[in-house]
Amino acid sequence: MRLIAATVLSILIAGCAGTTAAAPSATSLATSTVTSSSAPTSSATATQATTAALACTAPAQALVELTEGPYYKANPPQNAALRTASVAGTPLTLTGYVVSKSCQPIANAKLDFWQADGNGNYDNSGYTLRGWQLTDANGAYRLETVIPGLYPGRTEHIHFKVTVNGKTYTSQLFFPGVSQNEGDSIYSARMLVTLNTSTSPVTGTFTFVVNIA
Repeated sequence: MRLIAATVLSILIAGCAGTTAAAPSATSLATSTVTSSSAPTSSATATQATTAALACTAPAQALVELTEGPYYKANPPQNAALRTASVAGTPLTLTGYVVSKSCQPIANAKLDFWQADGNGNYDNSGYTLRGWQLTDANGAYRLETVIPGLYPGRTEHIHFKVTVNGKTYTSQLFFPGVSQNEGDSIYSARMLVTLNTSTSPVTGTFTFVVNIA
């Protein structure tokens, strides 16, 4: 009888030990589930990084390259806020992205802007309304400036250079609804800014598509 009791007791202890051994497996599964649930955070970051796709459909047409014009000055300051209280013109905040033809945002693209003030005058002795900036990690830029004025022979426009991987593209931005657009020999409808004049300052958007895959 003692031998039978000892045998039964041994079986019960072994059964309990087996139940305890199963616990680490359950813990491991729970850890795996937590790791898996963190995936949407990465997905959200990726979605934010490709917000440029909202204004870009692949394959996108590259920007139209246009003449530099006579008023470019080398070595402008790094400055994204070109607008000051003393500058003539309707305040404008222009935002957007630099992207590839496959609509992938390009970080650290260099954007160099220069333009006339609201009266059509360029600052050729200094660097008013001239400056460059780099796109952020999402390929975004923001320019605080004014809507340029007209001068003989030209419609309203903003000059720019965008440099990516050592290659520079030079062109001009134009504004919708300006009667002088069609009479301007340089004007391109593909380089029109999307404008919202109901805001203060006026806001505009433009996506710079550079000629890389």
